[in-house]
Amino acid sequence: MNDPLPIRGVFSASFTAFDAAGAVDCERTAAHARNLIEAGCDGIALLGTTGEANSLSLAERKAVLESVVDSGVDPERLVPGTGVCSAPETIELTRHAHGCGVRTVLLLPPFYYPSPSEEGLYAHYARVLDACAAPGPRVMLYHIPQMSGVPITHKLIERLLAAYPGAVIGVKDSSGDLEHMRGLVAAFPGLAVFAGADHLLGPLMRAGGAGCITATSNLIAPWLAELAREIAAGASPDATRALEERITAARNLFQRWPQIAALKAAHAQRTGHADWAAVRPPWLPIEPRETEILRAAMADVLPDSFDLQKKAPA
Repeated sequence: MNDPLPIRGVFSASFTAFDAAGAVDCERTAAHARNLIEAGCDGIALLGTTGEANSLSLAERKAVLESVVDSGVDPERLVPGTGVCSAPETIELTRHAHGCGVRTVLLLPPFYYPSPSEEGLYAHYARVLDACAAPGPRVMLYHIPQMSGVPITHKLIERLLAAYPGAVIGVKDSSGDLEHMRGLVAAFPGLAVFAGADHLLGPLMRAGGAGCITATSNLIAPWLAELAREIAAGASPDATRALEERITAARNLFQRWPQIAALKAAHAQRTGHADWAAVRPPWLPIEPRETEILRAAMADVLPDSFDLQKKAPA
């Protein structure tokens, strides 16, 4: 039986590694992506919010993607973010991804100008899709209005699906609004709807959603992969309650600090590689005192956090 969704599963919104001088460490970024696949992720969403992509140059973004592909990760398992405010640069990054063998890209809306009209958003996406037409990569839209200020509306999705059948295949919904996600599933059969929050993976999959693309998966990928497998096999909410509570507790832990900095600090502790805690300004690493508080909290919430993956790349 054919899967009604074009893509599904647990995808990690993976970190970008930096060295002590703040330069992108492509080798360590690629090693981390490979490790996440080994830990159970179906794919890797490189160069998104968690990957600090909006703080990287176009050249750095290209270098990261090339390094991950060259390291042996199947490019069809990658969903890199290629959407920026500029349509020409979005086209450049999207074409580059396709040239690397990538099948699906994640597109932020243009987010600098306040309250763009739906017609303007459609014109932006149409320009990109026209320039990257078949056999170009498939597109997943990125709905994160609390950050971008630009919602991806049902009407916009409807127009794009009608104009570009087979090109727009999914939405990453990072709004945190489960009812909005369920509404997308109901309104657009065949559209792969992914939750951007770990604790919504179970409820969304049970509503027909495709899976999740999350930040905390950098640390708890095996838990999310196990949950997705159990739900796909028909496990009831009662059967997965304990696992879902562990996942929620882990996510909530990292919400106590700037999330990306806290997650990278935790990964630095787990790997013993201090440079994993490095973030790009305007983010800053969490303070040493807070790092110790985080470590103590991990002992309670993620007691096996140093053994969650088969190996943690240095």
